[in-house]
Order: sequence, then structure tokens, then C-alpha cells
Amino acid sequence: MQSFSRQIRQKLKVGLQVFRRYSGNNTSADKINKGNSSNKLLKQIEARILATGPITVADYMKEVLTNPSAGYYMSKDVFGEKGDFITSPEISQMFGELIAIWLMNEWTKCGKPTPFQIVELGPGRGTLMSDVLRVFSKFKMAESDFSVSLVEVSPYLSQIQEKCLCKTQNEKISELPIDSQHYKESKSLYGSPVRWYNHISDLPRTFTLFLAHEFFDALPIHKLVKVDQGWREVLIDLNREESTLRYVLSRERTPASLYCRENEVRKDLEISPQSSVMIQVMASRIHQDGGIGLVIDYGHEGDKTDTFRGFKNHKLHDPLVEPGTADLTADVDFSALKWAATHPKSVEDWKANLTFGTVDQKDFLTRMGINMRLEKLLASCRNEKLANDLKSAHRMLTDPIEMGSKFKFLALYPAVMEKILLKYPPPGFS
Repeated sequence: MQSFSRQIRQKLKVGLQVFRRYSGNNTSADKINKGNSSNKLLKQIEARILATGPITVADYMKEVLTNPSAGYYMSKDVFGEKGDFITSPEISQMFGELIAIWLMNEWTKCGKPTPFQIVELGPGRGTLMSDVLRVFSKFKMAESDFSVSLVEVSPYLSQIQEKCLCKTQNEKISELPIDSQHYKESKSLYGSPVRWYNHISDLPRTFTLFLAHEFFDALPIHKLVKVDQGWREVLIDLNREESTLRYVLSRERTPASLYCRENEVRKDLEISPQSSVMIQVMASRIHQDGGIGLVIDYGHEGDKTDTFRGFKNHKLHDPLVEPGTADLTADVDFSALKWAATHPKSVEDWKANLTFGTVDQKDFLTRMGINMRLEKLLASCRNEKLANDLKSAHRMLTDPIEMGSKFKFLALYPAVMEKILLKYPPPGFS
């Protein structure tokens, strides 16, 4: 556990600030990538650049992470000690248990509406949802009319999630109704239906508890730099002499610069239009169908700049080297998410959500009772090693040097709950 605390600290550092800038001089990448002709995805990216010119960082991230044949998330288990990074639910059951209590409390505050669904965006191995469903069952929530909906684009990870959450094998696609929006269906260990969807827009229209843990950090970003002529976008080009990838700047403004705010003071920006679209779909569903959203991720409030980075074997990895073999990520701009959730377009039929947070993970978990939960687990623990592991997990989740101040919590509510929330504020946020 101690070795992983060092890995987590490394993961959460501000990205590869000096790996290279955007002059096109990428000597380190050239040396590492030279002769790496066996990388199938690199060859596809090279062919695309040769055909159409330099690509955006957003297009590169999308290709590297979700390419159907060679994408990072599409064909392997990337989580835990044997993967490239570790997440809070994998560290301790305490994390998922407290999330479950929070969701139950807020659902009760809404009047216990049924039917309802609990949705997780990017469920990983299914560990967090497993902990949530176990707690729900302890409080007889399994008897309520609810379903589990998982938004997952990786066929491989959906299989891992099914093994974690469900009793039986899924129904084959051919056995599902022709008009099904989901691509797989099964039953959880506690009897509730579990369905898998490719996109948030495919979800059923009903009261929804949205959960997004380390989801937005993997969505594609555009990188912009302020120069004398204005905003220019960082692109990824091919070094033809070495057959390696490098960063270059666009010659003119690109459409991504439209997302820059007029009062922006930073000279380097990372913007994620896809994140804004995703949070607005969530916000519109919360307003129109009823629901609550909880977003948990490492990020900032609009003050960071260069955070784009790669991770492989729990270590920083050059994002342009061996694409498809390492995770690509960037810190979430929570200020942008909150702005998107509170600024519906005039043509859209939804109202601004109420937002709470962000608050640090340490503060949220402490207010939700993680210290008491630890004491209870230790009291029933008869194994010294297990007790030490519990203490170490608690420290990693709450210590500001570890994950305690790096991860942030953001909650979304429909505007109609304003008076209720004034009287009964969201637990964990104040």
C-alpha cells in the first residue's frame, strides 16, 4: 500500500510540463519511438496524419483510448496493482459505502421516487457499483423498483463488470429486442436489472442517480496556447524523418478557440467540449426527469494549465510514445463543468441545475463518517495485517498529500429542490 501512495502522488502531479513544448523538437520521443514499427495504432495515426495533416490532441486521445481494435480501454484490464493506475474504490470498501449512503440519503430527500435507475459513467471494473449495491441491499433498497444502467464503450470492461456485479451471463445481443437502446442485459447479485449502454443519451427517461467517478478525466481535450496573434491550438504531427509523433502549433485560430472566455488570463488552456456536452445531457435529464448527479475526479477550478499526461505501470509516460499502451488523462476543469450545467442553450428545454462544490475528497469523506466507519471495521478485525491495510487505505483516501485534496466532489440537483436544499443541505458539502 505504501508503494501505491507514491504512485498516486505521481499520478496527481501537474502533467508533463517539460517533456517538450510545441517547437516540434521532440528528441526524447524520437529516441524512444524510433524503430517501434510494431505498434498498430501508431501506424494508423501516422497514416491519418499523412492523409489529412496534423490532428488535435482531442482526436488523438479519442483514438488512443477507444480505437475499436487497439484502443487502451478496449481489450484489457487497466486497473489495480497489475494495471496502470489505481482508483479510490479499489483501495477500500469504505469509499463506495459512503457514496452509497450519500445516494440513499439524497434519494430519500427527493421523496423516494420509483421507478428509478442508478447510472454510472465509465464503471471501470464495477467495484464502486458493487459496493453501492451491497449497501443498498443492507437497507432493503433491492426491494425498490430500480435498475442499474452502466455507460461503457469497452466490450472487454463490460465483461469484467458483469462478472463483478451479476449472477448469470448476459443475454446475447440477438436475444434482446430489436429496438433496445442497451447492448447487454443481466441481473445483479441482488436481483435488480443491469443494462449496458454506449452513450448517456441512450439511457431510459426516468428519475436517475448519476455517478461519475474518474470519468471526465479521460474525455478528450483540446490544448490551446496564447501567442501574440491570439489563440493557437496544439496539434500532433508526424516527424517524417523518424516516423514519430510531435507537437506543433496551428497556424491560424481553430474552432476550439471559440470555447475560450473573454476574461481568460491563462496563457495555456485545456478545454473539453465533450465534457461540456456530457454534463449538459446529465443536467437536462436531472431537470426533465428528476435526479441527482455526483461527479468525483481529480481536477481544478479553472486555474491549472498544462496537465495532459500519460500513465503506464503507475508511472508517468510520454503521451506520444507507444500510443495505446498507456492511459491518457488531464485534470478536470470543474469550473467549466459547473458553467455548462448552469447555462442551458436558449433552444433547449431545461433549466440551470443547482451545483454544490467542489469540495476536497478528504472533507467529503470525513463529513460522511469515514473515521467512524474505520473504527467500526477495526473493532471487528482480528487480523493485524488487515487492520494495517485498513489504516493505510484510510490515510490514502483522506491525506491531503495523497488523494485527500487532489480529488474533488461536485453535486448537481434540479432547480425545483432549491428550498429543500436550503433547509437540508447536501451531506458532505458543508
